[in-house]
Amino acid sequence: MITFLALSTSFIVGFLVTPILILVLKKLKMIDAPGGRKIHTGFTPSMGGVSFVIGAFVASITWFSFPDLVEIRFFLTAFGLMFLLGLRDDLVDLRPWHKLLGQLVATYMVVVFGDIRISGLYGFMGIYEIPVLLSYGISIFTIVALTNSFNLIDGLDGLAGSLSLVAFTFLGWWFLQADMSAFSSFSFILVGGILSFLIYNWHPAKIFMGDTGSLSLGFALSVMTVLFVDSNGTMSGFEGWKFNAPIASGFALLIVPVYDTCRIFTKRIRRGKSPFSADKSHIHHFMMRMGLRHDQVALSMTGIMLFFIAVMFLGTRFNDYVMLPLVVLTAVVLGLRLDVITLRRVKEIQSQTPPILSLKKSKKARKVSPEINAKIIKKLELNEN
Repeated sequence: MITFLALSTSFIVGFLVTPILILVLKKLKMIDAPGGRKIHTGFTPSMGGVSFVIGAFVASITWFSFPDLVEIRFFLTAFGLMFLLGLRDDLVDLRPWHKLLGQLVATYMVVVFGDIRISGLYGFMGIYEIPVLLSYGISIFTIVALTNSFNLIDGLDGLAGSLSLVAFTFLGWWFLQADMSAFSSFSFILVGGILSFLIYNWHPAKIFMGDTGSLSLGFALSVMTVLFVDSNGTMSGFEGWKFNAPIASGFALLIVPVYDTCRIFTKRIRRGKSPFSADKSHIHHFMMRMGLRHDQVALSMTGIMLFFIAVMFLGTRFNDYVMLPLVVLTAVVLGLRLDVITLRRVKEIQSQTPPILSLKKSKKARKVSPEINAKIIKKLELNEN
């Protein structure tokens, strides 16, 4: 009951704050202009993450018991720090190393003080536990990498919101049945906030979440995924629903941003470019070139994510020796197949599109023809006189 009330509170706060935020941002002319790598057409306000983060904190303060707040105090503090980092980046573009430094501070707080970390490989390759310092290093790198992967996937109306909605719903359920009530409640609180935001962010979007939202959600999702993997890998079967392939399960939960980041980094390096250079080579950019709308791409990629979650459940009894290669190979095969289909569709569209020169000639003809007609009419009038 408390979880439902917390979710509802987050939804209501976000639903009421978002339209006010849209008006304020428009009056302050804090809008995201089209052009460059931007694929939207209108002038749309950003920083929509403010609404659902406010909703999340209001719901947490209202409905969390004191023991729950104590349990996740470091996580909530780091989540707030990541929110402020994203807000600052939306207001004034931060230098990459400033942004990375802020992420490292927030992640260090969660890993070292909150003790949310990858403690081992849970039997994979015969490794159960790893040294604490190595565990800290791997966990910090994983959380920062996953946070930025999710940040990169936020490029279409409703895409990041839809993917995070599915992931947090799954995590909320899993933490609930594993008797980790604080993290379960916060997962569902974020579900409520994301739902309220998607009402205004669905295509055509009235507002974008910006780094304010994508960094906050990406960080929360990354930390909770690490917690899910480690808790699942160290728990006994009677303590809750145990996936015997914890590493593969965590990978499957974040399959879309992880695969997209690996894909674009590989392509950029092969072309001799920096892996961090900006371009339009993301999966969602490719799918848009097929002629799909924002909402169609968002639903398609959400469907892919649901497919991999279903694979997790079907392979519950198999270990990482089986599931990890299966998940990775399936993602690669589906990704390569999607690239082939996209390129074929793009070629079909180009073949059906008139050449640019012919379009220019037709426009020129339309512009010149009225002048010619006017001259002819004038000559006829002179001849008549």
